Amino acid sequence: MKKPSLLERLRAKKQASTSVVGVTWYTEENWARVKSAATDPERFEATYTEWSAMAGKVLADIRKAGVNAVKFFINSDDLLSWCRLHNKPNNAESRSEFVAEKLQSQK
Repeated sequence: MKKPSLLERLRAKKQASTSVVGVTWYTEENWARVKSAATDPERFEATYTEWSAMAGKVLADIRKAGVNAVKFFINSDDLLSWCRLHNKPNNAESRSEFVAEKLQSQK
């Protein structure tokens, strides 16, 4: 397999650095509501405080890796309505898809 040229690698790097990745973020109230309605509540930390500390570390790690990551605040009503509309469970995959779709629509 042919190795990408320097120009191709630089273009890919530039595109990656200009892309924005949304990181799911919650207020304490929305976190509690989404967790209580989730089909995978075990994926959440035990408390909002624990979740907030973990999420802050993950966001920092993603940014250190050179990814343009932004907090994307979830409104629980919007997420749960979106899940019903698209016939999807409130799980990690759907929450990620929701954030990606909403972030894309803001461009």
